[in-house]
Amino acid sequence: MSQSIRILCVDDEVNVLRALQRLFLDDDYEVIAASSAGEGLEVLRSSPPIQLIISDYRMPGLNGVDFLKEVYRHWPETVRIVLSGYADTAAVVSAINEGHIYRFVPKPWNDDELRVTIGNALERYYLHQKNAQLMESLAATNAELQSLNENLENLVRDRTDQLMLHNRALHHSQNILDSLPMAVIGFDPHGILVQCNRKGRLLLGGETAGLLGCHRREAIPDEVNEFVEKMLCSYGQDTASSRIASEKGVWNVRGIVLKSEEQEGLILIIESGA
Repeated sequence: MSQSIRILCVDDEVNVLRALQRLFLDDDYEVIAASSAGEGLEVLRSSPPIQLIISDYRMPGLNGVDFLKEVYRHWPETVRIVLSGYADTAAVVSAINEGHIYRFVPKPWNDDELRVTIGNALERYYLHQKNAQLMESLAATNAELQSLNENLENLVRDRTDQLMLHNRALHHSQNILDSLPMAVIGFDPHGILVQCNRKGRLLLGGETAGLLGCHRREAIPDEVNEFVEKMLCSYGQDTASSRIASEKGVWNVRGIVLKSEEQEGLILIIESGA
């Protein structure tokens, strides 16, 4: 135990106080003597924490039980033991709950039994201290978890709002593309079809769900693929255009290579050349 153990002995008889001090000579306890309840309260107010109090029952002024009741009001963590002669046993036992007294020890006491009682009382004190620390730590952890949970909920809410806004923007973008009078077809850097407007679907003869994910060699006619490969490999240009005749008709095709930091790929804009 890193905390020094301090025991307050309260009795109006000097011989009793000396006997208690002798009892703990071989122990690493700091024993403080007080000759009255008032003096004991003054010690509690002006000194570092007291782990244990041993108080006589019969004292002038405030008796031991009333004194320990006052101790419990202001220092509830301190363990309280009352000493008393056999004549006062019935009165003390009936008042134990009022003073929240840990043990009643009759006079004259047995030194060995009193030492065991003191040891058990101190174990109880430090067990309560440990429990209080654990409860405080648990409360702090729960508060931190609650804060994290609230932050997570806010983050999820913000992220959901962003996704909804993004989805609305995509929906509007698709509507704009579908309103264009020419086909707009987009491929990623690997040649996978990732975008196709309404005119593009009509031109390619398929539905978006069936076209998306197809490689350009499967999605667009061979003549358009030849134009794309020449543009990418031979021309090395970012834009190119050509008039292409295929079995589906004559098309004016314009290719645009995307090379931005956020997105790369190829866009084909196809209009009927008839």
